[in-house]
Amino acid sequence: MCISVFGLGYVGCVTAASLANDGHTVVGAEVNAEKVRQINASASPVGEPGLPKLLASVVQMGRLRATTDIAEAVAASDLAMICVGTPSGPHGRLSLGAVERVARDIGCALCARRETYTVVVRSTVLPGTTERAILPALLDGAGPGAARRVRVAVNPEFMREGSSLRDFAQPPMTLVGCADSETGALVRSLYPSITAPFVQTGIRTAEIVKYACNAFHALKVCFSNEIGDLCDAFDIDPQEVMRIFLMDRKLNVSEAYLRPGFAFGGSCLPKDLRALLGAGRSADLTLPLLSTLLPANDARIRRAVDAVMDTGKRRIGVVGLAFKAGTDDLRESPMVALVEGLIGKGCDVRVLDRGVALPRLVGANQRYIQDQIPHIASLMCDDANEILRHAEVLVIGNAGLDAANVLDAADERHIVLDLTRGQLQSTAKALVTIVA
Repeated sequence: MCISVFGLGYVGCVTAASLANDGHTVVGAEVNAEKVRQINASASPVGEPGLPKLLASVVQMGRLRATTDIAEAVAASDLAMICVGTPSGPHGRLSLGAVERVARDIGCALCARRETYTVVVRSTVLPGTTERAILPALLDGAGPGAARRVRVAVNPEFMREGSSLRDFAQPPMTLVGCADSETGALVRSLYPSITAPFVQTGIRTAEIVKYACNAFHALKVCFSNEIGDLCDAFDIDPQEVMRIFLMDRKLNVSEAYLRPGFAFGGSCLPKDLRALLGAGRSADLTLPLLSTLLPANDARIRRAVDAVMDTGKRRIGVVGLAFKAGTDDLRESPMVALVEGLIGKGCDVRVLDRGVALPRLVGANQRYIQDQIPHIASLMCDDANEILRHAEVLVIGNAGLDAANVLDAADERHIVLDLTRGQLQSTAKALVTIVA
């Protein structure tokens, strides 16, 4: 395929050279004439291990050349990839000037073209940017009727400086956001030698996945550093601790806990976080990341209370009381906190959780109920029909059998708020409003 790559910085150079190495014919377009001169002279304008040798090879084979002429690059290609930078502007906002200019210039170059042309956004942009900024700029340049012959897709890169050639060839996935399967198949054909999973999704989803990845990478760095600080304070080798931590592929380095839903609770996480933070304070450590976790968790509960109150209804049915479906553990359950919050707001609350059989509770669970929430027994329902008769609003806290039964029997009289963030499977799913 003939491909034009707009922007010849780190991402653009690596993308252009790697695509050319895979057998495509590539034209690099760049406003910086010095970068264009360097590439055409078989030299790399950026420092990246292995890139100078690869660039020299594909340029000498005639598979890659560079130009400052955007119209020339578009005319010589069947597909354009936008790889220009999106630096931070004031207050963290992205500076979209370069990407919008490139999109408009590509559109102008397409004015006289009648064949279908695909523009792939590889630059990192926030969700909605392609639809609200890049596509309008592209169509504005291309003129009336261009929407029928211009397709767009988002194809984020997952490359790290210093290992970008290897990351290009062995990505975690090939991710494409677009509106139709034909465009997805076209973008997939750009990477014939890549065996990583191919994922096609919506444009906004593809845009935000890159941000989710980078935010998580930043989170991991800060988390590791704060655990390292705690280890140093107690004369423990932090590298040894993290080596052992990483051996847990069931919970620590896994899909576990990485499902959007409600707040955490139970007998371990809140208690152990408080203990760790207390130990940090004793060692004069601030631990800014770890210190945000409990307040963030409390904010999630308050947000759920607010969502219920915003319905304007006062007869509430809560499905799921234990901190986790299938258990009877009420200790520090966020659902208990939610119920308490709703009662405090004057709501008439009923609760269904048949895993919590109050007469059978013993030990810490029994003491917790007796000491902290003795009135809960008067709120409990025996079955789905009872809670449905009472409730104007159904709050789904656990994705268990109780929730499925309630949702299957719910009707248009009920407002349903799903705190599990869509983890439920039910014939009544259309009734559900997911609480974000």
